Order: sequence, then structure tokens, then C-alpha cells
Amino acid sequence: MALRFLPFSPLYNFSSSNRKRTASTSATLASKQPVPGKPEADIVVIGSGIGGLCCAGLLARYGQDVLVLESHDVAGGAAHSFDIKGYKFDSGPSLFSGFQSRGPQANPLAQVLDALGESIPCVNYDSWMVYVPEGEFLSRIGPTEFFKDLEKYAGPDSAREWRKLLDAILPISAAAMALPPLSIRGDLGVLSTAAARYAPSLLKSFAQMGPQGALGATKLLRPFSEIIDSLGIKDPFIRNWLDLLAFLLAGVKTNGILSAEMVYMFSEWYKTGCSLEYPLHGSGAIVDALVRGLQKFGGRISLKSHVENIVVEKGRAVGVKLRGGQFVRARKAVVSNASMWDTLSLLPPEAVPKSYQDGIETTQQCESFMHLHLGFDAEGISDDLGIHHIVVNDWDRGVDADQNVVLISVPSVLSPDLAPPGKHVLHAYTPGTEPFEIWEGLDRRSNEYKNLKAERSEVMWKAVEKALGPGFNREKCEVKLVGTPLTHQRFLRRKRGTYGPAILAGKGTFPGHSTPIPQLMCCGDSTFPGIGVPAVAASGAIVANSLVSVSEHSRLLDAIGI
Repeated sequence: MALRFLPFSPLYNFSSSNRKRTASTSATLASKQPVPGKPEADIVVIGSGIGGLCCAGLLARYGQDVLVLESHDVAGGAAHSFDIKGYKFDSGPSLFSGFQSRGPQANPLAQVLDALGESIPCVNYDSWMVYVPEGEFLSRIGPTEFFKDLEKYAGPDSAREWRKLLDAILPISAAAMALPPLSIRGDLGVLSTAAARYAPSLLKSFAQMGPQGALGATKLLRPFSEIIDSLGIKDPFIRNWLDLLAFLLAGVKTNGILSAEMVYMFSEWYKTGCSLEYPLHGSGAIVDALVRGLQKFGGRISLKSHVENIVVEKGRAVGVKLRGGQFVRARKAVVSNASMWDTLSLLPPEAVPKSYQDGIETTQQCESFMHLHLGFDAEGISDDLGIHHIVVNDWDRGVDADQNVVLISVPSVLSPDLAPPGKHVLHAYTPGTEPFEIWEGLDRRSNEYKNLKAERSEVMWKAVEKALGPGFNREKCEVKLVGTPLTHQRFLRRKRGTYGPAILAGKGTFPGHSTPIPQLMCCGDSTFPGIGVPAVAASGAIVANSLVSVSEHSRLLDAIGI
């Protein structure tokens, strides 16, 4: 799995002379010209985020003629990487696990890569640094390590409560993982590819967990807070910690996240022998692998191909129009990997039912981000510096309060090739808590904007100084980049720079993948299962499966052993 460390790319406005890419990056793997040859395909995919690439790659694997249209000059969407002065920055997710897993319970992204015949070399590690009001400690994953932290920072009953929580959650993880996302499709064929195929293993899981566990499994589609409350978990430190994990995973606290998501995370982090994984050469290696898989099976991707409109004829989506006027026909379907709000803006208003438009416009949005990308000399920095650091300034404000939580990633400690010799790359950010309102309408060239950037980035600078220690000097950084919500809005085509829908478990559900417009489908973080890398990979797979026959879908599941 991958937490939301981090959802979006700042896509700073660099000139081409300042932004150099290595030959291994996905920018070199795709055409940058107007769509070459005959501008049509069976399926046209708008956007090359992880969801869009997973969808397109599987469609190519199924033998469909698929074309991905990406507005920017590098593939990956929010998960792409970029180079500045020899520093290779992650702009998307940076905390992963499950890449090496295989079989029915594997990470959905790992299953897609397996189907495409691709793999990602990773470095394994098991800890991250935590700075909270109670103190600072190295948090290790695994079934027993966290008890040591509880003894020092939590109340006298905390160890008992944590054990009670693990004893309740880990047995039902088998049920949460018994139905592979790759088996799901958006029609009645799911009865064959999922229900009938995996019913025996699901029933076995329920039998093994016993009556109490089976009762807990019925809460998988309810808010995780209900499980916490039912177990009588009251220790403030544990409650705060669980809120933090939920927020990092899905952008909501425990009262808004599906229990299934948290149970899956627990099974990955708190079981014997678990580890975290970081892709060698950065998160861009994930994008490169997906692009390779797409092209291996005959799929195409065209960069700098900005979609202006989805073309609807006789009530059906028949293709897209690019900036410059080129029409690209979709013989079977158009798939949008854009957010729900941005997909809506691509459609002709007269083609959209009012109920569909109202549903999108009234969906609450997550906030946006502040980013800090740094390149600096490693001299004076501790040799045992870890890759990840989390700073929480005030539990009482809540983990979803602005300027309160800062996440820091220093991936060069595990993959030194991301920085010049003797240097480090760093990405710090406030995770989906930056309000758009204070930035709205500002001129990016104005002093007001520059002053606000300096003011709102200070919390990240201070967090970095805390994590790196006295050997770090901000004035000596060779690269300093600050991104804001306006950066998201401008370059990622995300309305209000949002992270995605703020849909709370128990109060709403993420939309499905079909739309009221025939031949138009959607994947990504605005659709089921929701936000996060495993979720968007699963959404892309579900759409791909839905566009082929049940027999083709079943043969793929057989081929990859799930």
C-alpha cells in the first residue's frame, strides 16, 4: 500500500533549460508531438496519473487499442518526478509497502504491475521519525515495537488497549483482503469474476475468525471510529495516533475513513515480518514501469496533449478535442483520470444531466497543500538520518488543522542517485490542510503572493530544521522551491487545488466509474475506492475490467495467479 505521502505534484514553472531529465525518466518514453498517425483509438484515457496508467496498461494487456493523452511534458500526473540541478525530486507518494507482494491479497498496484510483466526494485526499511508534543521517537512498524513507544508517551492502560485493538483488527484483515480489487468490474459480470471466484476463500476467512471476528468484519464498510469506540479505546495518545494514520492514508480522521482501509493498513504495518519499501531511483520509477508496461502491449501515450473538451455526439462520448483543435476519436470509450470537478468542466453543459452536475458541485473538497522542495549539502547532517519524518505541533488542534502537521521525506538516504554526490533531496509539505481561500485571487507575480508564500512556508522550514538538526542551514540550500494551492490549481488542473473529495465513511460513498453519458467512464481519486495509491490503482483496474468481456477478465486473473 501507499499512504498519501504525497498526493500532488507542485509542477513548478521551470524553463526547459533549468529542468533536465535523465534518460530513465518517463518523459523519454512517450511522444511529445501532436497525436501521431491516425488520431483515434478504441479507448482514449485523459490523464496519466497512476489511475489512468493502470487503466490504460491493463486495457493494452487485454488487446485494446488505447491512447493516453497527458497535458504535461512528463507522464505520472500527481506522481511524477522532476529534476533540478542534478536533484531528482519526488512530487507524489513517497511512503509505500506491498510492492513485492503477489497473489490475491497483494497491493492493487503490485497486481497491475504483475499483469504488465513489470517489477520495481525497492529498498526495505521499517521506521520513521515522529515529533509530537509528548516528545520525539523512532516509530518502527511490526507487531511489538509500538508498545515501547506507548510505555513512554501514553497512559498506563495504553499497552492493554493497543493489544486489544490488534487482537480485534488483525483477524478480520483476511476478510478485508479476501476480494482482490483486480477481480472487480462495474457490471453483473462481477458475480463471476469476484463473488463466485472468491466466495470459498471469503467464507473460509469468516470461519477462521470466529463469531466475534465475523461480527467485526461486518463493520468494514463503516467508519473506523466505530470499531475504536466499540473496543473502548480511550487513551488520548492512541486516539490521536490513529487519527494521524487515518489522515495520512485518506485525508480524513478515524470518524471518516472506512474501516476496511485502516484494517488493510494494520495488516501491512503491524504483522510479523512487515516492512516499508522505497522504489530505487524514486517514485518516478513507478510511473516508468507503468509506461513501459503500457507500451509493451502496444498502448500509446502522447505528452503535451492538452484535452480541452470531451466531445459528445448524439448523447455519447465519442472522443476529445485537444488544445489547437485536433479531434481524437474514441471508438469504444473515453476514460477520464481527472477529478470529478475537472471532468465536469470538460463536458458540454447541455450534455450533463442537472442531477449529475449538482451532485459533483455539492461534493465537499479536501483542502490543498504547501510544499517545500530542497536540495542541500549532506555535510553536517547525521549519517543515520531516516527517510521519513512527521511533525505534529498540537494534538488539540486536530491533525486536520492547517499549519499543524508537516511531513518530510528525504529519499536520497535510501536512493543516493536522487542527488549529486554528497547531497540530499528533501520534500516537506502540509498534507491537504492548506485553505485555498487565503490564496484565491492573488496575482502570483505580486509581492503579496511572495510574502504569503514566505509566511505560510515557515512552518515547514521549522519542521525541517527540527528533523535535520543544527547541521542544516536553510541559507545554504542549493535548491529552494515553495509550492502553493495556486500551483496545484494552475498546473494540475485541480479545481481550487484540492486533494480530492472529502467524503466521510458512513455519510457518503465515493462515486462509481460510469457516468450518465454513455461511453464516458472515470477513474482516479474521485471514484471508488477513493484516495491513495492503492485506491487509484484499483479504480483504474476496475474501469479496464469493465470495458472487456467477463471471459477476458477471468483469463487475466488466471494468468497472474489471483
